[in-house]
Amino acid sequence: MTFSVVIPARYASTRLPGKALADIGGKPMIQHVVDRANQSAASRVIVATDDSRIAAVLRDADCEVCMTRADHVSGSDRLAEVVTLLGLSDDEVVVNVQGDEPLIPSRLIDQVADSLTQAEHAVMSTAAKAIEDDADIFNPNVVKVVFARDGQAMYFSRAPIPFARDQRTTSAWHHIGIYAYRAGYLRRYPDLPASVIETTESLEQLRVLDNGDAIMVEQVDYFTGIGVDTPQDLERVRSMLEASQQGGE
Repeated sequence: MTFSVVIPARYASTRLPGKALADIGGKPMIQHVVDRANQSAASRVIVATDDSRIAAVLRDADCEVCMTRADHVSGSDRLAEVVTLLGLSDDEVVVNVQGDEPLIPSRLIDQVADSLTQAEHAVMSTAAKAIEDDADIFNPNVVKVVFARDGQAMYFSRAPIPFARDQRTTSAWHHIGIYAYRAGYLRRYPDLPASVIETTESLEQLRVLDNGDAIMVEQVDYFTGIGVDTPQDLERVRSMLEASQQGGE
């Protein structure tokens, strides 16, 4: 299995500006993400950024830095520019690891990459974890996914899906925001017709389904990290990292 990891990293953030450079245990957050990616089986790790400050802190890091435009609408659009700038072959598997996931396990990166490698009919793969707290089913910030027996995604939504008509607790899956793509599909993505459901749900992966393409969903049952979107998230990650270091992990 050969694949590349691309880490989109913007400086701008509505709720936590400059979070890519936020200090966590003496290192900027983006460095932690790079370290996790380097622990995976990826053949190369690339940070895609539009900000010179982020590029500067990674000057001596074990990764490549690709400067991209600042006007991309989505992470997929930014990755599309990267695969073009780097001249990746159409069949190259590219895993999109978010730049605000400093605790992402390397096994998750490998798992979604392997899933896409094995599913020749699919253009993307992602992951999902069973929801244990019923409150999350009704939380619009927790994206849900329904998939078929073979693991192919049927729909993603911020709404409670599947809906339990008889009011009994149902089996619901939390979509984990990591994606593997084929580079050729990433090049095509910005030119695909925008989807009404994509705009309605504000979920870019729905454009893929709306255009009739397949996304595979890997089921996971382990800790998948914490996305840092707020100051509270940042403090939680700092505490977890400090606790793990004290525990000798």
